[in-house]
Amino acid sequence: MILQNKNAVIYGAGGSLGGAVAKAFAAAGARVFLTGRNVQSVQVVAQEIIASGGQVEITQVDGFNEQEIKKHLQKVIEMAGAVDISFNAVGVDVVQGIPLIDLPMNDFVTPVTATLQTRFLTAVAAAQIMKQQGSGVILSLTATPGGIAYPFTGGFAAACNAVESFTANLASEMGIYGVRAVNIRSGGSPDSRVFKEAIDNNPDVMAGVLQKMQNDTMLKKLPLMVDVANLAVFLASDFAGKITGVTVDVTGGTTVGLNYRAE
Repeated sequence: MILQNKNAVIYGAGGSLGGAVAKAFAAAGARVFLTGRNVQSVQVVAQEIIASGGQVEITQVDGFNEQEIKKHLQKVIEMAGAVDISFNAVGVDVVQGIPLIDLPMNDFVTPVTATLQTRFLTAVAAAQIMKQQGSGVILSLTATPGGIAYPFTGGFAAACNAVESFTANLASEMGIYGVRAVNIRSGGSPDSRVFKEAIDNNPDVMAGVLQKMQNDTMLKKLPLMVDVANLAVFLASDFAGKITGVTVDVTGGTTVGLNYRAE
């Protein structure tokens, strides 16, 4: 129970990855405060946590609304006394599969702006509280294009790079107050909702896509949601107490170098 007595706030907890991390935090002993625009999807995650004996609270919070975010964090302080962990898994729509030279400007810029907006608002609100506490961990999540050129990813690649840069700079400013900021770079989990929906809608196309993604990794395996969640638990714990200002890669080695030629 390496997160025993820790209070973790998860934004976008109704999503597949947000939910996976929330359940992993709870299983590790944390009291989790789940938020999302869609309370129904968050409730499903909460019920699973309760069934497993975890501690959970639910609040409808728009991860793009500064006042709602701050109001909720004050509620957490009143209920639990501290905000130890903040993790943002809010989803943003992205147009991919189109060459940059054919991509409308708004389709490129919008996901970058939206991704940074919600990450900035939640991270800064948590950091302000953690500064006063003298401790805390702020986690974020990106994907393979944040670490290596990946064609036809549109504004998603730029958004990933921006989040990783923001995380490093936030860590550089907050470290003197005992606050850590770490980013997780995933390779795309085939068991996540977005992949499952794509597979259901286009099974033949996705079979080839997933095979190519697996071939790009050094392990020839894509990370599952549990791999991302387990890493999040470790990084939020005291075992990672000296890790900050970096992106920890869980892409199976893809961002070190494309490995499709290895057999």
